[in-house]
Amino acid sequence: MSRALEGVRIIDASRVLAGPFCTMILGDLGAEVIKIEHHQSGDETRGWGPPFVNGESAYYLCANRNKKSMTLNLKSEEGKEIFKALAKDSDVVVQNFKTGTLEKMGLGYEELRRINEGIIVASITGFGNNGPYKDLPGYDYIIQAMSGLMSITGEKEGGPMKVGVAIADVLTALYTCIGILSAIHQRHATGEGQELDISLMDCQIASLINVASNYLVGGIEPSRLGNEHPNIAPYQVFSASDGDLVVAVGNDQQFKRFAQVAGMPELAEDSRFKENRLRVEHRAELIPICESLLKQRSKNEWKKILDDAGIPNGPINSISEMFNDPHVEAREMIMKVDHPLIEGLQLAGSPIKLSKSPVKVRQSPPLYGEHTGEILKEVGYSEEDIKNLKINQVI
Repeated sequence: MSRALEGVRIIDASRVLAGPFCTMILGDLGAEVIKIEHHQSGDETRGWGPPFVNGESAYYLCANRNKKSMTLNLKSEEGKEIFKALAKDSDVVVQNFKTGTLEKMGLGYEELRRINEGIIVASITGFGNNGPYKDLPGYDYIIQAMSGLMSITGEKEGGPMKVGVAIADVLTALYTCIGILSAIHQRHATGEGQELDISLMDCQIASLINVASNYLVGGIEPSRLGNEHPNIAPYQVFSASDGDLVVAVGNDQQFKRFAQVAGMPELAEDSRFKENRLRVEHRAELIPICESLLKQRSKNEWKKILDDAGIPNGPINSISEMFNDPHVEAREMIMKVDHPLIEGLQLAGSPIKLSKSPVKVRQSPPLYGEHTGEILKEVGYSEEDIKNLKINQVI
């Protein structure tokens, strides 16, 4: 069975999360991904822990399956020549050095296109290739702060709060994938590659979606609402008799059904609550009523009642509860991976379900420099050459 991106070769000169997560997705889809790592230290996330298993960090493992790893000193002339040799027969380069770094090395887009007209270079930075912040380093946490995301995250009376995962990095990885696939499609028509200028800041701003629109269109300065929704009610966390759940009433018909199964059908006829905009306006009156009703039953009871009524809801699971959910198992969201050092390695699965070219793990997250010799031989280096490259600290 063919793979969706079979025949596409990616040089992954990125590290940490946004770039590596992007290239892992492309690798999952069938692309050959060559991960270029610093010849002395490798990807920083190899040291980010605990937890570690046989020297491999959980953080590194989460974003690097379906790749080959080679070490390379890109500051050496021989290292640059090797990089160019790889680029000559590759489709995409993904890099997240500081703005202008690859250009200073003589490995930027303009240089690479001279040896490969179809090359696509995806450059991921904190703030992009122009603007007053272009030379600043970009970390997910800083982007969450500067993009406004933290100002709208947290409880009303509390302080700003970051999201529990590096969400700016993850979103940037996804936008970069979209850009790369678009550039590959464009190349089919023109034969030419192009450069993608992707910034964490841009991606996080774009992902503010309706909150950004509320400000741009309505002039409303968004504030923290905790677990409430700025435009919909009731749409938040509630406490059942034995724990917490989310009830997300998305329209007026759902609210009528909610009022019915909650035992207060008259709520749907109340002039304060008949329409969503009125429920949002009278949120302070509505929510205490909903809270008192939902406390009367357990999470599991409400789950069945609300599911049967077609009202979106769900318990607030811990990570262990989520991974033990039979639906998660049925969706194959845990991948079992053969690894040379870690017996029974499990990784979060891919959400991309393709009927004719399904995602599969062809390569476990590679050991540091595991494929250096193999890759060098493919571009014409002999065993003796490789030995000399090691002596000269090129690899």
